[in-house]
Amino acid sequence: MGLVGAGRSAAELYAPSLASAPAIRFAGIWSRSPEAARGLAARCSVPSFGNFAEMLDHCDAVAFAVPPAAQPFLAAAAAGRHVALLLSRPIANDLAGAEELAEAVADDVVCQVALTWRYAPAVRSYLDTQVRRARPIGGTARLISAALASDAPAWRAERGVLMDVGADVVDLLDAALGHTALIRAHGDPHGWVGLLLEHEGGRYSEASLLATAPADQPARAEIEIFGRGGSAMIDCSDVTEREAVGTMVEEFADAVEHRRPHPLDVRHGLHLQRLLDAAETDLLAGH
Repeated sequence: MGLVGAGRSAAELYAPSLASAPAIRFAGIWSRSPEAARGLAARCSVPSFGNFAEMLDHCDAVAFAVPPAAQPFLAAAAAGRHVALLLSRPIANDLAGAEELAEAVADDVVCQVALTWRYAPAVRSYLDTQVRRARPIGGTARLISAALASDAPAWRAERGVLMDVGADVVDLLDAALGHTALIRAHGDPHGWVGLLLEHEGGRYSEASLLATAPADQPARAEIEIFGRGGSAMIDCSDVTEREAVGTMVEEFADAVEHRRPHPLDVRHGLHLQRLLDAAETDLLAGH
């Protein structure tokens, strides 16, 4: 398995997980920043490749830790060679790119989207037991952080909170309340964003997002579901991202080995991208 990218998430999350996963041989790293790739590869005692095609020659699977604008072209090229894909979220910079990527991934290419909350034991227990017991009819989400206040990657700062963490929030509400059929948004892409979601089956949810809070503000990532059986809440800011990424990598390796499809695949990523695109359109229109 190879790694595309050598930035912060590649260095802090993906590379350590690939290096320590027992079912994986870490084949090496390629990045558009050769110096960064060489430095990270040296720390992991793996090769750095001079070009992407060369890395694909040595891989059964590839993990992407790159900005969404760079992912569709690279991932489509890998899929064309039947290399399995572990995709970053959102899967593309825009809806057209997501549609092109989904079209390029054949049914027999194993693919997962790195929605890391969904791999955390606490989140899985929450969905399987607490949410089910609540028999939900609606829910709320609130994410407050300083992630984009300073020192954020350029693409995250430019696109704002919706494209930075919106996929995770919408995905978890989608998992708890059912397939999201419609989304509306209002607010400032670089400030406070409010979302209204309509789920199939007559369920509804709301979400509030802010990623430019003061640095001393405690982070929150709260999801609360309400229903006839009561309520169920989880704070995803307590989720250990390193542990979740490790679990995700192990499950991806198992899926590749057994050619097993995964529910969080590129088509689910496209579903989320359609929702984010609709919400971003509302924000840009000033709704």
